[in-house]
Amino acid sequence: MKTLLLNADMGESFGPWVMGLDHEVMPHVDLANVACGFHASDPDVIRMTVRLARKHGVTVGAHPAYPDMVGFGRRSMACTPEEIENLVLYQVGALAGVCRAEGLSLGYLKPHGALYNDMMRDPEILAGVMRALTAYDSALPLMVMATRDTAPVRELAARQGVTLWFEAFADRAYDAEGRLVSRREPGAVHHDPAVIVDQARRIATGAPLTAIDGSELVLAADTLCVHGDNPESIAAVRAIREALEQLVATP
Repeated sequence: MKTLLLNADMGESFGPWVMGLDHEVMPHVDLANVACGFHASDPDVIRMTVRLARKHGVTVGAHPAYPDMVGFGRRSMACTPEEIENLVLYQVGALAGVCRAEGLSLGYLKPHGALYNDMMRDPEILAGVMRALTAYDSALPLMVMATRDTAPVRELAARQGVTLWFEAFADRAYDAEGRLVSRREPGAVHHDPAVIVDQARRIATGAPLTAIDGSELVLAADTLCVHGDNPESIAAVRAIREALEQLVATP
């Protein structure tokens, strides 16, 4: 059984407006997806988040998005592949500069929100993201969604020379193709900690999930995304960490 790395979105506060419970989540994850200023965050929050990751030995990843702070990066924008390449490179460079100032190196790239979903549907957008990554550092892994059929993404990555980390979600519902159910749909987000922990166990062990249409879905993942923006979700993150450690420790 593969050991899943836990990742979480971090640094999404802005000025006096606090988003998430980063100080409580950071000790329990391996990877911090740090917002780069386009959908959330600001220079002070970014640096504070990088310092928090360094304190807990957590790898920092760039979490770039469409330039849509009002929509929190969850609305698609009509950007050309070249524009996608440039806006991703811009955000990666900003975060990498902060990491360097704190004695860290950027560890990976994971697009946020609508950009993440759009690149999984549109090969031209995905290629733009990959070009930005390779222009900065071709050794950085790109985090992509673990779907039912990953062959097209693997083929494009092979042509671009990009390493992939496949990601699954413990607290989200899936459709039959292994894509996330839209947040606008009922039941898209799981809130019951027991359901979230069970889904994490299933993903870690290769057991099937039940898609929204009732079909079985097996996801092969390298990393598991967890969210921690309320006390209940923090408890779920802790429970997931404990459950994964127990699976690894069990002969």
